[in-house]
Amino acid sequence: MRLIGRRRFVAGAAGAALAVTGTTGAAVAGAAAGAAQPLRGKPHRGREFRGMWLATVANRDWPSRAGLTAEQQRAELLRHLDTAVERRLNTVVLQVRPTADALWPSPYEPWAQYLTGTQGRDPGWDPLGTAVDEAHARGLELHAWFNPYRVANHTDPGRLAAGHPARLHPEWVLPYGGKLYYNPGLPEVRSFVQDAMLDALRRYEIDAVHWDDYFYPYPVAGQVFADDEAYARYGGDFPDRASWRRNNTDLLVSEMSVRIKETRKHTAFGISPFGVWRNIATDPEGSDTRAGVQTYDDLYADTRKWIREGWIDHVIPQLYWNIGLPVADYAKLLPWWDAVVRDTGVGLYIGEALYKAGDPAQPAAWQDPRELSRHLELARRYPSVGGHCFFSAKEVAADPIGAMTTVVADHYPTGVRPPR
Repeated sequence: MRLIGRRRFVAGAAGAALAVTGTTGAAVAGAAAGAAQPLRGKPHRGREFRGMWLATVANRDWPSRAGLTAEQQRAELLRHLDTAVERRLNTVVLQVRPTADALWPSPYEPWAQYLTGTQGRDPGWDPLGTAVDEAHARGLELHAWFNPYRVANHTDPGRLAAGHPARLHPEWVLPYGGKLYYNPGLPEVRSFVQDAMLDALRRYEIDAVHWDDYFYPYPVAGQVFADDEAYARYGGDFPDRASWRRNNTDLLVSEMSVRIKETRKHTAFGISPFGVWRNIATDPEGSDTRAGVQTYDDLYADTRKWIREGWIDHVIPQLYWNIGLPVADYAKLLPWWDAVVRDTGVGLYIGEALYKAGDPAQPAAWQDPRELSRHLELARRYPSVGGHCFFSAKEVAADPIGAMTTVVADHYPTGVRPPR
């Protein structure tokens, strides 16, 4: 199998993140025991983060296919929200800017192609506005999930909608790994993507702004992210390109953090990074893992720094591996993240790979419907862990081997409010 950060279906290059084969180790038998701003601080008694991602890119979860009528799209969306309530979840993380486009009437970017099948075509309704209203009516939080830099899952600018910013500003865009990306090294790009995302926040009472693991793209063997010109222009004060790239990502995060609170002060800012900051062989402060990708070195994302600086309100690391997996053991990553977050005031919620449960391509541990339930049982030993988020909505509903049903039966006897 190939172990990746976020999702096989969109990651592409991320398939190289952890290239290993084989089966899992034994389940952990002796694992270590272990304020005014929203979603910050230690878990509150009687409160817990219970979320699910609702992915729109490539019509992964919703809409089930492009080109449905507005009524059909709305009905499907409401079914996902109802499923969240039925599973005693309290948060839906809806992907609203999958590829430099929008699931709301944005003045900055075109309508997302995953609604009508044609980028820029008005779907006849307001999906994000409806999602916010209907989630709140059900007692759910609605976190708006944006991808900052991905422009397209192809490399042909001519396929983008007429008037797309990437067509108006071709100097902003770089092809890499079969996709188009905005160049994170350009200050005007950082400013634009923040403006585009903040438009949604100004329009709607979104409970949190959410980013996942995509900053600089996952490495693709034999390919170069051709930011030489930007580095020559802006990188002179840095010892190397890697340091400059990390600073670019730091600026994106820190600037957005300030602007979110200026725009809507009670809206949280959360990021869901790939689960390995650095391996211990690379850095003695890293996790006891042997991952092929490290966010600090390969995605130029110093996720630990963002926590320490207080730039984010909560972090949802994607711990998408089973207990006992030699290269990335859930039982070893969990205490590492607990220690990083402890006493910082930043909330810690664990990203869970529900999509792996029952997948025959996954190790034996994922064929056991109790694997995820064991994750939650283990997490209760660590005081900083305030909940979990499940990838993703389609599996929350379909639950092919009963893994989600088992989690609910074992750990969610009643509904609870999220940590606020």
